Amino acid sequence: MKRFVILFLVIFSLFSCKTEKQYTPRTINSVTITEIKQDSTSIRAILAINANTLTYAGSIGDITTTIDGGKTWSTQKLKYNDSIIPHFRSIAQNNNAIFALSVANPALLYKKNQEELQLVYIEKNEKVFYDSMKFFADGKHGIAVGDPTEDCPSIILTSDGGNTWTKLPCSQLPTFEDGEAFFAASNTNISIVNNTVWIGSGGTKARILKSTDFGNTWEIFDTPIVQGDGPQGMYSIDFYDENNGIAIGGNYSKPEDNNANKAITTDGGKTWTLVANNTNPNYKSCVQYVPNTNGKEIFAVGKTGVSFSNDGGHTWKDVSKDGYYAIQFVDSNTAWLSGHEKIGKLILN
Repeated sequence: MKRFVILFLVIFSLFSCKTEKQYTPRTINSVTITEIKQDSTSIRAILAINANTLTYAGSIGDITTTIDGGKTWSTQKLKYNDSIIPHFRSIAQNNNAIFALSVANPALLYKKNQEELQLVYIEKNEKVFYDSMKFFADGKHGIAVGDPTEDCPSIILTSDGGNTWTKLPCSQLPTFEDGEAFFAASNTNISIVNNTVWIGSGGTKARILKSTDFGNTWEIFDTPIVQGDGPQGMYSIDFYDENNGIAIGGNYSKPEDNNANKAITTDGGKTWTLVANNTNPNYKSCVQYVPNTNGKEIFAVGKTGVSFSNDGGHTWKDVSKDGYYAIQFVDSNTAWLSGHEKIGKLILN
């Protein structure tokens, strides 16, 4: 018994002495954004690989890549049935291929593997409108989300690496209220950590859909984000880990409003708390955590500019008036951005 007590005390002392690593805000002396012109295309879907390599899918059927940091670009332009130019707002990658998904009727999902291009999913419906797409870390499971064509969200899944896609029936999904939908603003209203996926909605409701089994079964949770009509709600979400996440958006038609447009969760999306309420940033279309900063450093971009937080979203600083739709980090100091007829490269010093 005495030996057991001593062992217990030793173990207790080890755990009590263990301290969680604290985040120390770093000093950022400058935020530099270099603009790279891209003619005739609006870009909301980017796939940032590293500081030199980026692929985007644009509004004129273009899938475009740079491998030298934006100095030169190669473009493949697509047409369906020789007349329909797909308007891409979603892009994703798994181990073997890049996927690009168009928004409206007909929804066209292409798989690009080296030089081979294959149409792997098509959906024809007057109401069809797909908003974003992502793959899970295993590379086999993927998900794309779109506005309702019935009384539930449109969700298509793959479990074979993107070769085939299946649309979930409404019987497996939460019911949406009339006027509740998604925003195809930056390909970031989906966030994935491990096997868990979250989706943020907008319109008459601003809610979080959550699945912990690759999208096969779903829960839905309310948020305090502004809601009630078409252009209001969550435009972008990001999760740093399975518990901590952030949502941002607002009212696209009133971009200077900053009321109830930012919220955070610490319990995996079940409950949300407004942050920086009635202070900037105002409307934003994309929010992303900076890698390896313990969920403290965050950037948000939109047509009203670029903003930065180093305390998990509680306070923010506007760092640029340049308007962009999306941002994606490749390391803790480098990110790619996209906008109307432009790509941006952000460097933190």
